Amino acid sequence: MEKNKIVVYTDGSSLGNPGPGGWGAVIVFFREKIVELGGGDKKTTNNRMELTAAIEALKDIDNVPGDVLMNTDSQYVKNGITKWVQGWQKKGWLTSAKEPVLNRDLWEELVEEENNRKHFGEVSWEYVAGHIGHSGNERADTIATSFAGGKELELYNGKFDTYKIDLSVKHDEEKSNQRTLKKTHSKAKAYSYLSLVDGTPERHNTWGECETRVKGKRNVKFRKTVSLEDETAVLKEWGVSLGN
Repeated sequence: MEKNKIVVYTDGSSLGNPGPGGWGAVIVFFREKIVELGGGDKKTTNNRMELTAAIEALKDIDNVPGDVLMNTDSQYVKNGITKWVQGWQKKGWLTSAKEPVLNRDLWEELVEEENNRKHFGEVSWEYVAGHIGHSGNERADTIATSFAGGKELELYNGKFDTYKIDLSVKHDEEKSNQRTLKKTHSKAKAYSYLSLVDGTPERHNTWGECETRVKGKRNVKFRKTVSLEDETAVLKEWGVSLGN
């Protein structure tokens, strides 16, 4: 954790792609102050939430003097802002395949916010694979997934020394692999959505159908599956089977 920089951890999440989504950010101001941010959208994508997290973090920093280190577990965001965006702009926001750039509105906003920050210090971007070594990214993920699930957390805004999460660097390869698998699963096309209400499982073709069944009810379970094997494993984990 660098004392001479503003260090930011961001993450985005969506339940379905598109589906309900959330974003989270943890901003550390020179190891003096920490601000957590979060929000959600009823119908969005994982990539839009990743972009939104970065945008909102840069907005919150505003005109505070100092260099900024942006940590993201999204290659899409990191490569987009550091490699691809200049080419997109030169081509009129078209890809190399001459297709319109997805999420152009958010990319334009991110470019604007980054340019604004450069009046007050340098902005650098770091890709954090699977969140290894950064509990700040894990906290950003918790915020994002909570908002995606419709559960708002109490967000911290206070002194660095009284923050309850240890932001020291720790490498955990197993946790990294688990996180990578989770990200891959969340972005994969859904095979089905499963719900478990009062011990009775049901299969749904869309997240909307699944959400309708579980919303407002207590002690329920729901899960997106990406294959027949995945669906079978979830049902086994729950100790139930379809058609009972």
